[in-house]
Formats: sequence, C-alpha cells, structure tokens
Amino acid sequence: MTLKSTCKDIKSLKIQGAISVAIQGAEAFYQHVKNSKPTTPANLFYIMKKAAKMLVETRPTEPALRNALSYYFFNLNLTSIKNIFTHLDLKHHEIMNHFKDAKNKIIEYGVRKIKKGMIVYTHCHSSIVCDILIGAKKKGIKFEVYNTETRPLYQGRKTAIQLTKAKIPVTHFIDSAARYAIKKADIVLLGADAITTTKVYNKVGSETIALLATSMVVPVYCCTDSWKFDPDSIFGFDEEIENRTSKEVWKNPPKKVKIYNYAFDQIDPEYITGIISEIGVYGHSIFVDEVHKVISKRNLRF
Repeated sequence: MTLKSTCKDIKSLKIQGAISVAIQGAEAFYQHVKNSKPTTPANLFYIMKKAAKMLVETRPTEPALRNALSYYFFNLNLTSIKNIFTHLDLKHHEIMNHFKDAKNKIIEYGVRKIKKGMIVYTHCHSSIVCDILIGAKKKGIKFEVYNTETRPLYQGRKTAIQLTKAKIPVTHFIDSAARYAIKKADIVLLGADAITTTKVYNKVGSETIALLATSMVVPVYCCTDSWKFDPDSIFGFDEEIENRTSKEVWKNPPKKVKIYNYAFDQIDPEYITGIISEIGVYGHSIFVDEVHKVISKRNLRF
C-alpha cells in the first residue's frame, strides 16, 4: 500500500477508526520514507515532513495519527541519512508496540466494567469498544449489547456484525431511538476520536447519548488510547470538526436545502463518568494531567 493510496483510503473512510487510521498511516509513512532516495539529510527531512503533512490533511479530527507521526520526529538527529533511518526504525518499532500494548491494557481495564446480565449501549463503531466486549465474552460474562445504526454511513452496522460473529446478543436501533435504548441500558461505552483539555470528541450523536445517559444515571465511559489526546489544546488550539460531503446524507437534495454533515460531537466532560485508557480509568481532568506530561513534550505541528 502506497502513501497516496493510504491517504485516499483514510479520506474515503475505507480505513476508519482513529487507531486504525493511526497505525496504517504510520506504516504508510514509514514505508514511504524508507523507500525514498534522499540525497542529503535535509532532503530526507523534507520527504518526511511532506509525507506527514499529506497524511495529516486527510482528516482533521485525528490526533492519534498526528501524535504517531510526530513521534518519528522526536529527538531526530539530522547529522546523517544513516542516523535518520536508524532513528526511524527504532521509532516505528516503538509506535507499533505502543498501540499493541495500549490495546491490551484498555481491554483489561474495560472488561472489569462489564458485569453479568448487563445491557451495554454503544454508538457507531469503535474497534476498542468491540475488543472490550469480545474480551468480556471470552471471560464468560453473559451480557447483551444495544447499538445504534449511526447515519449517514451506518458504521453501527459494522459493530453489530462484528459482535454477532463473536456470539454476543445484539439489538440494533435507529439513531432516533437512542433514548429508548439508553433507558434500558446499564452502562454506555463509547470510543473517542480526540480528547482536548476541555472536551471529548466522538462520532456525531455521542453528545446527545452522553447527556441522555447522565440524565438517566447511566454511567458513560469513553474507551481510548491516550495518544488521542491533542496536546495542541494546551496552548489554546481548537480541534477542527470534520464537515463531510453532503452527498453522504442526500445525493440530490432540493437546491435551497442546506446540509451539514459534521462527523463528530464535542462531549462536555461533565457527561462522562470516566475515560478508560492504557494509563488507567480516570475522570477527564486527571486523564489530561497525566497524559499531556508525555505527549506535549514531543508535539510537532505539520
């Protein structure tokens, strides 16, 4: 898979899910740079910066991808091409190990929240939420899942299919029936595409879900790799919310009909019980304090 094709697949949502985007984006970056023919260290650095910029511009609300790419540049020694390639090999290995180890820890901590007889509500498709639920099933915990379709691209169907294959009972709801489903749920597990100092970003509809769940005293947990924290938010930068093409919603609407197709919601932390990440289960403010100590030190804007 080339850098160009990977960028195309991320933009079109053929590659979806923040961690999948980060892993495949990092792999495409690494292979592209390793296969390049630089003439000088400066030329190689330019190739790296250009490749990173191409990937970052595919989708704006993807800090996990940005953090993974910035890791390649952390403490980069530009004295020789050989040094740069050695650095890349090391960083690539560390990045891939991070995502693997983080996934295992998030599953471990998330499974502890699933109890016998629970109804677990989830929205859209989060690979880590599915992994947690499948992990709970493997532990012998009997529960069922309510999930919503997630228009306009119906990513919720992917969740339903994946969980059903794992022999987990699933009841699928249209988005507008979310309140009915949450009323019957014992816990809400959501993914997270981005976390800032003031908000959690997830698939559009998530804010309504979190607000409804809170009003019904149903706990809401966001399950996420800590690399989805956006360190730029420490310095006042806002997370850009992707506004996708209206054609996904309505291919041929009347000319005077405006369509907004925002991909994500901003969830106020007061509606989130906790964030389940590889560093533990924390409230939003403590999570931010813990994670920015590391990520902010290597932040690089492309």
